[in-house]
Amino acid sequence: MIGKLKGRIDSISSNTVIVDVGGVGYEVTVGSRTLTSLPPAGEAVTLAVDTHVREDEIRLYGFTTEHERAWFRALQSVQGVGAKVALAVLGTLSATDLANAVALQDKSLVARAPGVGPKVAARIVAELKDKMPQLAPAIRAGGGLAPVTALPEGLAATDAVSALTNLGYAHGEAAAAVSAAIGKAGREARAEELIRLGLKELAQ
Repeated sequence: MIGKLKGRIDSISSNTVIVDVGGVGYEVTVGSRTLTSLPPAGEAVTLAVDTHVREDEIRLYGFTTEHERAWFRALQSVQGVGAKVALAVLGTLSATDLANAVALQDKSLVARAPGVGPKVAARIVAELKDKMPQLAPAIRAGGGLAPVTALPEGLAATDAVSALTNLGYAHGEAAAAVSAAIGKAGREARAEELIRLGLKELAQ
C-alpha cells in the first residue's frame, strides 16, 4: 500500500494531481482544500496518501497532512459515507473545523458539504464523537493547539460559538474559546456569559 508520496507536481486538473516520483507519475485524487494548497507544476510536494484497492482499479487519495488523512478514514467508518462524501466534507471543512463540529454536535456545519444531507451529517457527528477525541485538536487564540473537549449538551454553547463565528472568528477558534469559557464559568453558564468570556479568550 502507498501511504506517502514525495516528488514533484507534474500536472493538476479539477480534482486530481499527477505526482512525479523518480520518473513515475502517480495520479492522486484530492479534495478542493488540498487542491488550492498545492504548489504549481514543477514544484516539490509531499502528500499523505490513502490507497483504495478495488477489483477493477487502484485509487490514491492525497492530503497535505496525516491528520486530514486520519479524518478521511474515520469519516468512511460512518454508515452511508464513502470516499466521495468524505472527500467532499474535507473539501468544505478543515480538519480542525470538522473536529469542533463533532465536539459540538453541529450537524448543520457538516451539512454544508456537497452531497451531505441532514441525516448523513447527523450520523457523522454522532458516530465520530466517541471515536476521534485523539484526532481533534482545536486552534486556540495565539496559534497553539489544545485538545477539543466535548462541550455540554444544550443551546448555550452552540449559540455562543455561532455568535463568535458571526463576528468573523473561525469556527475552530470560536469553539476552543467557548470551551475555555465553560471551564471558567461552569456548565450552567448562559450563552451571553460564554460569549463575553469567549471574546476575552480570543483577545489574549
